[in-house]
Amino acid sequence: MLAAVWISSANPALAHDIGITRVQVTVDSPRTCSIDMFYDVDAWVVGGPAHHLTSDHYRQLAAMTPANVAMRLDELRDHLIRNIRIRFDEKNYPPAIEFIDNPEYRASSQPVEGSTARRIIRMTVAIPEGARAFDFWASRSFGNIMLLIRRAGETGGVQQLLERGERSRPYALSGEAETTRLQTAGRFLALGFTHIVPYGADHILFVLGLFLLSTKLGPLLWQVSAFTIAHTLTLGLSMYGVFSLSPRIVEPLIALSIAAVAIENVCTTRLHAWRPIIVFCFGLLHGMGFAGALLETGLPRNQFVVGLASFNVGVEFGQLTVIAAAFLLVSGIRNKIWYRRGVVVPASLLIAAIGLFWTFQRALG
Repeated sequence: MLAAVWISSANPALAHDIGITRVQVTVDSPRTCSIDMFYDVDAWVVGGPAHHLTSDHYRQLAAMTPANVAMRLDELRDHLIRNIRIRFDEKNYPPAIEFIDNPEYRASSQPVEGSTARRIIRMTVAIPEGARAFDFWASRSFGNIMLLIRRAGETGGVQQLLERGERSRPYALSGEAETTRLQTAGRFLALGFTHIVPYGADHILFVLGLFLLSTKLGPLLWQVSAFTIAHTLTLGLSMYGVFSLSPRIVEPLIALSIAAVAIENVCTTRLHAWRPIIVFCFGLLHGMGFAGALLETGLPRNQFVVGLASFNVGVEFGQLTVIAAAFLLVSGIRNKIWYRRGVVVPASLLIAAIGLFWTFQRALG
């Protein structure tokens, strides 16, 4: 169990980095195509976490010499050329690359709707004469891709959610049919699941914290149900714009909730009646965190409910997978007299330490 907890916490302490890179393709004219990749250029240069740079990171960035910055940008250009494919009629066309100010930039203290990348990537390529179809591919290093393709001046466009390393469907330069509801449901179901397994270190630790106090199915399901109802509520309300809180408030509190559940495991040997209520309150926080991540995807407005519900179902499948794996891991020892002393207490202390570390890291960041 200790090894499982340690492995699950190996990811950075960024609670709701959903692993999505937004890519916006604009067909500017019959002969030109521009691709804005909302990839945090400053984070690449300074070697910090994308979209989560702190004031210390920006001081490091300011202290870098122009030569060092230029070197890092050249490395990023090389990375893009090797790991991006912009194709017309199945033929790759390497783009011209520049780094521009992000028109959507908001400081990280602002509500979750705003992007926190100050500079992004713009790629420009000439559309070959007579080209009929466009497609896009990015390597797994860019995470999931939310791809929006539209013509200049168009308010809508065609949207595709690509899993890591997946190539987009061809976009007919004369127009393309809209993504179906079934396709949207499948994509967001997978996105919700992977937001927990394997990329949701904080949620894995929280669910393990619930599991450790009582491995009995009934009490565990009560806790998971309370958590599910709560995060579904705030996820929906936040996504519909009823309210929002800054991630600078939500993220440290989520980390603190992980520590609180783990500390209670050490201080008590039984499940108290108030535990589901506490879990419900923590679920409200986690729902706002889910919303901050899901807003990055730019859910299609005409399929908003489908995408939102599918994402939530995927999250639940992810949580149940964690519980099932933990149950299988301890099934042979959970009735041993030394189980609490040898597994529950050490694992809970480790989870609490990680949660408290993340709390201070996020609060100070």
